[in-house]
Amino acid sequence: MTTDLTALQIITRLVFAAAAGALVGIDREARGKPAGFRTHALVALGAALVSVCSIQYLSTQGADPAAVTRVIQGIVAGVGFLGGGVILHARDRDAITGITTAATIWIVAALGIACGGGHWIPATAAVLLVEIILIFGRRVDSLLHTRMKEPSEALWVSKSS
Repeated sequence: MTTDLTALQIITRLVFAAAAGALVGIDREARGKPAGFRTHALVALGAALVSVCSIQYLSTQGADPAAVTRVIQGIVAGVGFLGGGVILHARDRDAITGITTAATIWIVAALGIACGGGHWIPATAAVLLVEIILIFGRRVDSLLHTRMKEPSEALWVSKSS
């Protein structure tokens, strides 16, 4: 891991993280979810900033390299609390909402960590996969829920049984 980053490398990592988070947040914003464009961009940017700072700390202070992994663990655990804040139980119907948004908050933190570490290929692949899941996942969910509303025997037991 390169620990001596130039200003341009740091800025690139932060900008890419914010853009990746914003891209995921656009989907949440368009669907009227409680955490949207700004929240996702800020979570990714914050995770990248903490990652970059911990990497820089290694080069300037000679810190223990394992400190970076502890920073990553802290980001992942801390963001879980933020994601938990968007999960709600709807009392008027038997449903829980916000789980996908909570998952996207968690994944944009991971994207921020990847960008902060300069891991461009995994970060780019993950952004693309997240977008595919968010765009097409709703259709798959709808199809599965439609099928699940049919009598269970039609799904799992043949008519001849």
